[in-house]
Order: sequence, then C-alpha cells, then structure tokens
Amino acid sequence: MRFSTRTTIDAPAAHVWSILTDLAAWPSWNTTVSSTQGSVTLGQKVTVAVTAAPGRSFPVRVAELDAPRRMVWRGGLPLRLFTGTRTYRVSHEDGLTAFEMDEVYSGPLAPMVTRSVPDLQPAFDEFARCLKSHAESTT
Repeated sequence: MRFSTRTTIDAPAAHVWSILTDLAAWPSWNTTVSSTQGSVTLGQKVTVAVTAAPGRSFPVRVAELDAPRRMVWRGGLPLRLFTGTRTYRVSHEDGLTAFEMDEVYSGPLAPMVTRSVPDLQPAFDEFARCLKSHAESTT
C-alpha cells in the first residue's frame, strides 16, 4: 500500500523547507494535523496527531534528514514486522518549488495491518494544498 501527493509551490524552496521542518507550527497551517510533539532532528522521535483520527497519534523517528531537500520518517512494530516510511521531498522545478510526500508500508505483517488503514489519499492531498497555500501566502 502506498499513498503519495505532489504539488508545485510558488515560493523559494528554502521557505517551503523551513515551514515543513517547523513541526510545532504545523497545526496552525495544516488542517490535517491537530497537534505535534518533538522536533525535526535526525534520530529524534516526533509524534503527530491527525484530525482524521481524533485521539490517535502516530510516533515516528526522523530516520533521514538531508536538509533542505529530503527527510524520512519511520515507525511501526518491533523487529520490522510492520514499517511505515514517509518521505518528504523539496526541489527546484522550472522556477518553482516541487513538493512530494509519500508513504509506503512494508514488513511481514503489512498485508494484515494495512487492511485497517483508511484511505489516506485525501489527507495527503490536503496536506500538500495546505503547505502550498501557507508557503505562497507567507513568502
């Protein structure tokens, strides 16, 4: 199972990256997020509570950080029985900034666990719309 979204943003890539990595501010511009904890620092735990699942939060680790281009968050079950990997990418494209976000699930229990995962595509698309709107309005 995989979810992904992509948009172009009329704002400098550095500005988009700064918004994306300011985790504490996400709830102020992102309608898909109700709260956050932690900081975007390599190896650190971050927790995101989403509006689509009130009362649930998702703890992950910042597994890779290649500022200002790419970051990867990973979470799941011990022994890699189930792993969710979310990748954020920011790049220059024809004078604009391209933003991409995708999430893939893997591990021996992935087929069973993903049966209970709702369709996240609308939330992914909304995340990208919110990021675009906020970045373009604050440039």
